[in-house]
Amino acid sequence: MILMQNTPDLSAYLGEGEAIDHHHPLVRETAERLGAGNGDAYAYASAAFAFVRDAIPHSMDAGDPRVTWRASDVLSARTGICYAKAHALTALLRAGGIHSGLCYQGLTGGDGGDLVIHGLVAVRLPGRERWVRQDPRGNTDGIDARFSVDEERLVWVPRPEHGELDYPVVYEAPHPAPLHALRSSRDVAELSRNLPSAL
Repeated sequence: MILMQNTPDLSAYLGEGEAIDHHHPLVRETAERLGAGNGDAYAYASAAFAFVRDAIPHSMDAGDPRVTWRASDVLSARTGICYAKAHALTALLRAGGIHSGLCYQGLTGGDGGDLVIHGLVAVRLPGRERWVRQDPRGNTDGIDARFSVDEERLVWVPRPEHGELDYPVVYEAPHPAPLHALRSSRDVAELSRNLPSAL
């Protein structure tokens, strides 16, 4: 899949925002511990991906009622749904000087139900001319998402016959629809009712 930048300015994908607060001390400390600045962008990006995928449980998998949305809060609380985990990974990558952004899929969850937006991260390593999507939501029940810059190793592949789709845009900041769902929900139960069905 060919991904398109939301803005032509590549430097925007190193920027900081309220949700992607990569200058926060906890984000910086975590990035340094994972190898940011070691001279090997691939090794660092892979380590950051594995950390967010494995060390921060998906809130719904873990039954954790807390809602996090700011990257530093995700790292501190060690919980988050796909959007929040994508914010954390994006912040860690940017803390290591790696261009990264947010992208999304529309999925039905395998049961053919209502469409729900799923959050991903797109990475563009130094010297590479293209973006590659990553899914740090967490491996469970046979899910085997892995870091790769040669081919996508995502959790789900959309099924057009069920109305599922990939959104091809790489956003420099979280899309307002998922961000609003995170910020307006008091707990994960409420969040599950507020998940957006479209961008």
